[in-house]
Amino acid sequence: MADHTPIFKSWASEWLIRAVIFMNVLPGLLVFGLSTASGPAAAGCYGIEPADVQYSMIVFYASLAGFFALERRFFVFIASREYLIIGTVLQIITSYGCYVTHDLHTLLMLRFMQGMANCVTTSVCLTLVFSRLQTDRAREIGYSLFYGMLLCITAFTTLVTAPIIDAFDYNALYKWMIFMYVPGAVLLVLIMNKVRLNRKAPLYQLDWASYVIYTTALCLIGYILVYGQQYYWWSDNRIVTATAGVVILAAMHIFRQRALKRAYLSLDVFRYRNYVIGVFLILILYICRGAFNITTNYFTTVLGMDPMHLSYILLANIAGIVGGVLYSSRWIVMKRPMRWIWMGGFALLLVFHLWMNFLFASEADASSFIAPLVIQGLGAGMLMAPIIVYAISSVPPHLGGTASATGVLFRFTGFCTSIALVNYFQLYSRKVHYNRFLDLVTSLDPFVMARLEGYKTAVTAKGVPADQAAKIANGLLYRSADIQAQIRFSMDYYYLISCLLVVVILLIALLPYLNRTVINLSNNQPAPASY
Repeated sequence: MADHTPIFKSWASEWLIRAVIFMNVLPGLLVFGLSTASGPAAAGCYGIEPADVQYSMIVFYASLAGFFALERRFFVFIASREYLIIGTVLQIITSYGCYVTHDLHTLLMLRFMQGMANCVTTSVCLTLVFSRLQTDRAREIGYSLFYGMLLCITAFTTLVTAPIIDAFDYNALYKWMIFMYVPGAVLLVLIMNKVRLNRKAPLYQLDWASYVIYTTALCLIGYILVYGQQYYWWSDNRIVTATAGVVILAAMHIFRQRALKRAYLSLDVFRYRNYVIGVFLILILYICRGAFNITTNYFTTVLGMDPMHLSYILLANIAGIVGGVLYSSRWIVMKRPMRWIWMGGFALLLVFHLWMNFLFASEADASSFIAPLVIQGLGAGMLMAPIIVYAISSVPPHLGGTASATGVLFRFTGFCTSIALVNYFQLYSRKVHYNRFLDLVTSLDPFVMARLEGYKTAVTAKGVPADQAAKIANGLLYRSADIQAQIRFSMDYYYLISCLLVVVILLIALLPYLNRTVINLSNNQPAPASY
């Protein structure tokens, strides 16, 4: 602390302080998941394509990840309470802009600014969180709980936004977010003293050039991975240009960081073997975690669940995450070798993907998915915090900030890679299975035609014209083919993820004993931009 003045006023109880901090953390987490609350609703509201909805989320993520290293300079220069007010005001302004605009480019610009403002408010809130945790054990449990909240936020966002989407237009979510920011920010300002959470440092020699290079590269990486499939990858000049831009910017970033006396993001973190292992596992975890979206899409497109019922069944996944986080926090506190909990977590994810292969069907009982959803949550909850803590703790304290920010890069890459893989296999795998299903129908033509004729006769008997009845019957046939293609694609992709998980488990088991690093979380705090 910069002085001995208490952070909070004497009349504020500990539970009030914790509740107010949570009220400020929650909107920052929710705003990230708004794009995934309902992709079709967002696309319809703004008149854009589903890929544009995904990219709006990528822009938010890239802005937040790129601004973290630069944000620390502002954080130590501006008093904490004023800094929080600035971040909250920016969030409210950008949320209102997202509410009123219907232009894609304006939306992307606002989401970019929203990512920077979110980094500001989250940085203050997380520093306040760890100021309330005095012992090492409490600090380690705090990290586990925070990353557990990150894992739950997608399902939680679906739960709280489903009633709003059903009653209002999609953009009303941003109006709702404005009212989410105000109470927590006002209460936090009232109970905080005018103190600094860090020693004040002058605001000079800001490395804006590195920030622009790094953030632009992240946005281009997201653009390639989101739109690559839609534009047929490198057969399109836009993807070629974006790829060339990434290569040039990456080279500029590497040479610049090596030349700078005070690097924006030091490359020395890659000299530590355990850190490289940690960020590699983070990448794999996010790819596997992204595959979970296939299950939620199956619930909505095949089983026909609306957002409300989807949110109810996802409560099982949240319960699993809570259980996994509690178990992993205990494991971290006891300083046990990380490889065993890694193997257990990835094994649970493997069980989930194999189990779902047997459950994918055109008709199913929702209750049969509760157990695998709990298992998936347990696996993800057991892995998230231990991997991040292991990676951050593998580097010296002076590289802790760089290690955190670089870890966000790998989480961002894993997130975007998962989107690209799903888009790629969904297009080609569904096309193959769709054509096979129609070929099968053709080979069984007499039987199928008899069924269609029977359906047309039944519909015609109800007063529907014969030509319209034929169109309805053919539509049902193609709808059935599309559903079967979706199911087979889901099974194929989960089989590939299962193979990846088997390889990862074997590598963890067969590699030489991974040195257990000393977890020094008091010096190496994971980045607030840890989505």
